[in-house]
Amino acid sequence: MQYTHINVHFSLRYRRIISLTAFGVSFVTSYTRVTHDAIYNLRNACNLNSSTKVCALSERQMQFWEDVDDGLKNISRYHETSSTGLSMDRIKTFAKTARGEISIPQPSVVGHQPSEEYVHGLTAKPFWDARGDSAQFPWAEKLEDQSHIIIEELEAKLARDQAGNSLFAGDSSLQNQVMGSGWSAYRLQRLGVWNAENCKEFPRTYNLLQSLEIPLAVRGVCFAKQGPQSGVQPHSDGRNFILTSHLGLKIPEGCWFDVANEKKSWIEGKLTTVDTSFEHSTGNPSNEDRYVLIVDFWHPELNDV
Repeated sequence: MQYTHINVHFSLRYRRIISLTAFGVSFVTSYTRVTHDAIYNLRNACNLNSSTKVCALSERQMQFWEDVDDGLKNISRYHETSSTGLSMDRIKTFAKTARGEISIPQPSVVGHQPSEEYVHGLTAKPFWDARGDSAQFPWAEKLEDQSHIIIEELEAKLARDQAGNSLFAGDSSLQNQVMGSGWSAYRLQRLGVWNAENCKEFPRTYNLLQSLEIPLAVRGVCFAKQGPQSGVQPHSDGRNFILTSHLGLKIPEGCWFDVANEKKSWIEGKLTTVDTSFEHSTGNPSNEDRYVLIVDFWHPELNDV
């Protein structure tokens, strides 16, 4: 019971790290296309070195990181005196990278653009075969095999709402700069919280997702629509510790998904799983709406700490 409590306590802190770094601590936000050259130029302008904190940190943010450090020390003491055998080194390094005390690692794979929210030692590749790897993704095959539930429920909802005009909405003006006016979402879960009202509209989908016990990450689950003749601009989401699966629901001919200059199309009822810390973009050249279910989850090589 004590172990469970500590992990939950840290999970809440970890979510705050992610949220804060996405909105001010780091120079790279989730929806801005920023190259590594630009990041290093920013660092040089601030005269950063291994003993200095990011110049953008406010006093309040510095206090937050001090609180995080205190929390990490408490958890480290627990693991040092228990038999878990788990190390906190990777998390401590993540915190130092996120607040600018150590340099962002140069990408080792073409097209990889991780941000300062970086966890060391994780496999980085643009596309993943989730269904074919039951050890790391035990839920993927089951999700594909029952995808008809989600497709049927979406089609019924769209029919009731006259092609979804009142269903989908853009997340923010910042996001629309990258995602474009043709992209919109209907969120079921975000930041670990299920949207009860939205889930009521898709009860079978909600029950299915709950039953699969997917290790959902901060961005959660949403239906995503991309309108005709529209596309998402090339960008990186930055966080290398989150992977994303797109379940094809309604895919007009010609729609594409480009990750690190490798272009694929979605397949209805099948998962396309990617690492969105690689530069990626999408296109819908057809005259119909494209629909996918987006599921964000923790990288499978993260351990229990």
